[in-house]
Amino acid sequence: MMKDFRVAIVGATGLVGQEFIRVLGQRNFPMDSIRLLASDRSAGRKLRVNNKELEVEETTTHSFEGVDIALFSAGTEISNHFSPIAARVGAVVIDNSAAFRMDPEVPLVVPEINAEDIKWHKGIIANPNCSTIQMVVALYPLHKVNPIKRIIVDTYQSVSGTGTAAMEALSEQARMVLEGRSVVPHVYPHQIAFNMLPEIDLFLDNGYTKEEWKLVEESRKIMHADDIAISATCVRVPVFIGHSEAIHVEFSEPMSPETARRILSEAPGVKVLDDPNISLYPMPWSAAGSDDVFVGRIRRDASSDCGLVMWVVADNLRKGAALNAVQIAEAMVERSWI
Repeated sequence: MMKDFRVAIVGATGLVGQEFIRVLGQRNFPMDSIRLLASDRSAGRKLRVNNKELEVEETTTHSFEGVDIALFSAGTEISNHFSPIAARVGAVVIDNSAAFRMDPEVPLVVPEINAEDIKWHKGIIANPNCSTIQMVVALYPLHKVNPIKRIIVDTYQSVSGTGTAAMEALSEQARMVLEGRSVVPHVYPHQIAFNMLPEIDLFLDNGYTKEEWKLVEESRKIMHADDIAISATCVRVPVFIGHSEAIHVEFSEPMSPETARRILSEAPGVKVLDDPNISLYPMPWSAAGSDDVFVGRIRRDASSDCGLVMWVVADNLRKGAALNAVQIAEAMVERSWI
């Protein structure tokens, strides 16, 4: 008989925290109990979980006693402080922040690719960055057949990746612009409505942003491929939910678009939408709320004999965050690793 698990969600009132609640319910994750945790500001709020109202509690050092699985999405600072505490009292932490992703002692997992890495966790498992997850889900099935040498990726990332305040800012700014009023930005350095910002996270000394560098380092770690050359440009766009990526990939040997479509159509977690004759290709508007990584516009790269180009879209709150974390928990349960 399958055990039911005691689950805690840290950051339960945030966009990803609420998505955790939805995904756990939709996938019938075997739960004995669920504890909703957040900052002291959110303590006392009530959220619906499986048709019951539960009160949000303040996250403290005692919040994790008796917890089997702790899903974290409350930012790097909170994760750095509370994840080791949760792990010490026996919870397995699945952390959605950047706190532990590049720690050599912590597995960084996308279950379709490297579920076996879960085995060597020491109490904490890292959930990758949203833009990394959808890229590697689309590329790894091809990489297994024809090793990838180089990736150039340009991302078009929705405002939900920043949080509720950014979604509200986009709505408000769009209204103001359409009414002919001037916008004073407060979430981003510039207006996001009817605009695009080639700046996600902080700029590094090498001219890349932290978001761009996450794509480089995390992809190599997940795919166990330190030698892949990767370059990224990440752009924030005025879309509410769903990240899009234009990916140029160079393989060891030539690969036809037809072969790539066949491989991807059989790959777990991938859905191919690719028929230019009827304008069929992935879009964030239709990907929002879906679990799959959608791939289309698969074509030969006119600049490289061994290259393909593709367009990849996914819901950044689901497969890019909450769903992937729950799938990690499911993989542990299925394999009796918890």
